[in-house]
Amino acid sequence: MTDTLNEAPAAEGIILTDTAAAKVKALLDQEGRDDLALRLAVQPGGCSGLRYQLFFDERHLEGDVVRNWGDVQVVTDRMSAPYLTGATIDFMDTIEKQGFTIDNPNATGTCACGDSFH
Repeated sequence: MTDTLNEAPAAEGIILTDTAAAKVKALLDQEGRDDLALRLAVQPGGCSGLRYQLFFDERHLEGDVVRNWGDVQVVTDRMSAPYLTGATIDFMDTIEKQGFTIDNPNATGTCACGDSFH
């Protein structure tokens, strides 16, 4: 069973689970903003070579890959998109961990903190 709002194939871009979409929507509602998108980008750095950046952004850059998940828009820049095809953004709220997680099938290795990959 798929836990996503949009049944598009993973190869078309980033996947946002229902849980993550609900959390993003709640955060946007709390901010009182409807002009922000959730941006996922890849930047050099971290202990494995590349690190994720996940943040709200009002900018729309030329070449952005945009996916709509209900009322939530997920964008990534064209340079990061190949590293993130099929990546799943989820939200965990347990005793051990609270926050967004990224499961990226393109990562050949990760660091212990889970914020960096190669």
